Amino acid sequence: MAKIPLNLPKPLADKLPDAFGGSGAGVVPVVRLQGMIASGGAGFGRALSAESVEEPLRRAFTTHGAKAVALLINSPGGSPTQSEYIAARIRQLATEHELPVLAFCEDVVASGGYWLACAADEIYATATSVVGSVGVISAGFGFSELIDRLGIERRLHSAGEAKARLDPFFAEKSEDVQWLEQIQEGIHDEFRDWVVGRRGDKLKADGAELFNGDVWLGRRAVELGIVDGIGTLREVVEKRFPDATLEMTGPRRSLFAKLGLPAASWDDVAAAIVGAAGARVAWSRYGR
Repeated sequence: MAKIPLNLPKPLADKLPDAFGGSGAGVVPVVRLQGMIASGGAGFGRALSAESVEEPLRRAFTTHGAKAVALLINSPGGSPTQSEYIAARIRQLATEHELPVLAFCEDVVASGGYWLACAADEIYATATSVVGSVGVISAGFGFSELIDRLGIERRLHSAGEAKARLDPFFAEKSEDVQWLEQIQEGIHDEFRDWVVGRRGDKLKADGAELFNGDVWLGRRAVELGIVDGIGTLREVVEKRFPDATLEMTGPRRSLFAKLGLPAASWDDVAAAIVGAAGARVAWSRYGR
């Protein structure tokens, strides 16, 4: 097919095939995955969920002239189910559009954040990135002694003896803790199998070291094989795709978001406050 001579601006020319007057250099769309992972994008849409990332992921993988898709990840984790949903969607789109996926770790890529990173074909970190935490955690409070001191009577009625497990206003029962540990172990097994399935022979240590919930800085993460190399987004992409341009993709913001206004509902405000407190605790575990 003969080339059609068109005098195009370089940003547009880079994205068009050579036959249409473009350079054919292509583009690498970048999807930022930032924040806690939680169902429904709690906290004014700042959390990551399957719903909140669907549009930017779809736009990235359907970008004309895409050579690869880059994931810029900064997350201390959160919901294992949402992590699994998002990672599965990334792999589905990558297979459908036959595009390689590169993940780049920023400050923290831990727990569910690392689950997302493993959806990529290659993972890169900086020397100061905190990476890993292949484990499961749950936390809560017990108020049974407090309400006794205050003279408060707890009244709870349920059908089904397991319905009121781990109620924070009753003393903790060993059988309830054992049940929780079984749930956690099952999720841990799924997480471990996902990492092994995605990283395979790249892993350079045994499971006792890799899957104990610990985190490592970037260079140690490379030695262990949980990431592929040290490098920033621009460094790696410019080396791998020297003629391609980076293009950030993100969800289209509502009018409220563009004006810097919160959602109109007080329920949303309350959810945002609680979500922000939980996020602060999660980030603080990694010194960030």
